Amino acid sequence: MKNIYQNIIAAKTANKKLLAVLIDPEKFDVKNSISFFEKVHQSITTHIFVGGSTDKNNQTESVVSAIKKATDLPIILFPGDVKQITKKADGILFLSLISGRNPEYLIEQQIAAAPILKKATLEILPTGYILIDGGTKTATQKVSNTKPISQDNLELILNTALAGEFSGKKLIYLEAGSGALETVSQEVITLVNKNLSIPLIVGGGIRSKKQLDSAFNAGADLVVIGTAFENDVSFFNQLKK
Repeated sequence: MKNIYQNIIAAKTANKKLLAVLIDPEKFDVKNSISFFEKVHQSITTHIFVGGSTDKNNQTESVVSAIKKATDLPIILFPGDVKQITKKADGILFLSLISGRNPEYLIEQQIAAAPILKKATLEILPTGYILIDGGTKTATQKVSNTKPISQDNLELILNTALAGEFSGKKLIYLEAGSGALETVSQEVITLVNKNLSIPLIVGGGIRSKKQLDSAFNAGADLVVIGTAFENDVSFFNQLKK
C-alpha cells in the first residue's frame, strides 16, 4: 500500500509541493511508456493521474498496466465516468462535481462505482471537484453539462469549497479544464487555501514553469499538468529535480 492520502497530508504539513502528470488514455501511446517515464523520473513529478472526460475505446486499464511497468510512482485514477475504473491502479479520486447541479456527476456515477470499489483494493480519495471558468468551453463542461464558476465570483467558489470540506471530502480540486486559456488565478487559490484545512489540488491550463510556480506560491498543495506534456514532452526539461 502506498498510503497516498497520508503522504499528501505529510507533504502539506511539511510545505512540500506535489506535481501530478495527467495521462489521458485516449491520447497516450503505450509504446512510448518507457521513454516518457524516463523524462518523468528526472522531473519533480510525484504522482500520476490517469483519466479523461471520455474513454471511448476503453483503454484505461491497458494504459494503467503499461504505466505500472514503467514507474513506481503512485497511479491515481481521475475518471470521467464509472467505466474508467480499473483495479490495477493504486488509488482513485472519488469525484463529486460540487460546482454543478447535474445529479449524474454529483451522486449517480458514485452510486454506480460503489460496488466496484467495495471489491477493489484501490485507495479511495473523496474529492470535491469544482469547475472554474478558464476562458473556454472545456470537455469536462460539455460532458458534465454544467457551467463553471466565474473567477470573479470569489464568494461562491469559497463557499462551494467549504461545503465540500464540511460534507467530508478529503481533497478539494479547483479545475479550469483541459486546454483552458486561463489558469485558476492566484487570488482564487490563495482565498480557498487560506480557508481550507484539507489539501488543495489545482489544474487546468498550466503550460509553463512560471504558471506552475504561481499556483504553488498561491497555495496549491498539488498541481496537475496534462495538456502541456501531451503537446511538448520537452516541458519536462523545465521541471528537473
